[in-house]
Amino acid sequence: MKKLFFTVLGAASLIAPSTLFAQDDDDHNTQIIGEDYSILSTDSTYEDVGLIPEVLDENVRALLQSWHAKYFSQSDPYCIDHDENAPVSDDVYRDRLSRMATIIPMDYNPIVRNCISIYADRRRELVRYVMAMADLYFPLFEQVLDQYDLPLELKYLAIIESNLNPRAYSRAGAAGIWQFMLPTGKLFGLEINSLIDQRLDPIASTHAACKYFKQMYATFGDWYLVLASYNCGPGNVNKAIRRAGGRTSFWEIYPYLPRETRSYVPFFIAATYIMTYHCEHNICPMRTSLSVATDTVMVDRLMHLRQVADVLNVDIEMLRTFNPQYKREIIPGHIKPCVLKLPVAATYAYIDKKDTISAYRADELLAAYLPKRYTEPSSDDQEDKPSEPKTEMIRYTVKSGENLYTIANKYGVTAQNIRKWNNLRTNRVPRGKRLTIYVDTGGVTYDGKRADGSEAGENTYTARPASRRTAMSTRARTAASRKAAARKKATAQKKSKKGATTKKGAAGKKTTKARKRR
Repeated sequence: MKKLFFTVLGAASLIAPSTLFAQDDDDHNTQIIGEDYSILSTDSTYEDVGLIPEVLDENVRALLQSWHAKYFSQSDPYCIDHDENAPVSDDVYRDRLSRMATIIPMDYNPIVRNCISIYADRRRELVRYVMAMADLYFPLFEQVLDQYDLPLELKYLAIIESNLNPRAYSRAGAAGIWQFMLPTGKLFGLEINSLIDQRLDPIASTHAACKYFKQMYATFGDWYLVLASYNCGPGNVNKAIRRAGGRTSFWEIYPYLPRETRSYVPFFIAATYIMTYHCEHNICPMRTSLSVATDTVMVDRLMHLRQVADVLNVDIEMLRTFNPQYKREIIPGHIKPCVLKLPVAATYAYIDKKDTISAYRADELLAAYLPKRYTEPSSDDQEDKPSEPKTEMIRYTVKSGENLYTIANKYGVTAQNIRKWNNLRTNRVPRGKRLTIYVDTGGVTYDGKRADGSEAGENTYTARPASRRTAMSTRARTAASRKAAARKKATAQKKSKKGATTKKGAAGKKTTKARKRR
């Protein structure tokens, strides 16, 4: 869930706690100092904040070229939009934050001010884009948050995590609009395999995030600590509390938190502020005319999104936007019923044409994704051995620019597992290296070629139970050990023969010299 943060201006830009905090050497009581804050230039803002979220460096132009951006428009004629930020005094900031109707407190201090300045000065286009995406996702978030009886302002945390991009991937392997890491996502009930990644599903991932918030609030009882734990994990928060002498205020444990977590809560406050008072900073929101009125149908057969789009005459990009959890656009409904979101107008058409959709271009679109065929064990074997998950071993060739995190996200496994399977020590792998990966394929096997003639996947092998894989790997290691021992013995024999030959030659030379002397 926690993703990599980066340093904007290198090591020199890291914020020094001594410049923002006054610490009593006797009792280590750390407090924010200063009542009146100087107005910083935009050039110094990044330097004083230090580590900022990875998503703040996202290319806004690339985001605006996405499919849904064509529905964006400037629809607020009463908002004055300028390229420059309007100056705001500290008293005005305090007053505005205090008047926000939130359960989570909105503190104000130099760090929060600098985080607001980044949004209001440097990332104005990003704010406009995020506000358009908020029209799509905030109603959904609010509904789920209300269902769990959580503060609605937690919806703004998704801005810090992903810029409201459901297909966002971090450098550390976090994915989706709430940026879950793979093990954490599975822990909170998300299905993740080679075909389905529910971290990319805005609804499923929001439910998982709410479960996390509820659990952490029951643990800490403080919303700032809940937010900090969402970034660095509860273990690091507890460690910071111990190092702070048992104090539990976020600002008191601030110096003891991981560096990337220290700016996390201030940026949450800044995002909440800028989304509320954007007009006061001459930022007019983009609006979207994309209708989010959707309905769901249950798919009970293997199906491709392209089949649905062509038969129902629905934009394929719209289907991808509504169903981002299907990473390869394959719906494995033959394993278990799967949810498919459609525009409301297309729902009844799908029910009427379901058989036509299933048959349309099936040999072409689904040739590379055949239902798995396993030899079922006998009843005696089933009684003796517990059932094991059916996985498939593939051989994957690393491409340029890939690392273990990107490969792990592609196949729904963890980087740690790939290191274990391939005896690797780091997450860096050279281009062209062949990796062994055991994947949960979600009910299909990669076999045959795609419609364009390209291979559907890397070399694949028949799925084997975990116990059999363990036995095979043990035999392989034993065979390898025997070969190594044989090579070592052969080398020793060669050295022995060479030594004997050398001694014999030396003895012959001594005999010749003796004969000459006689």
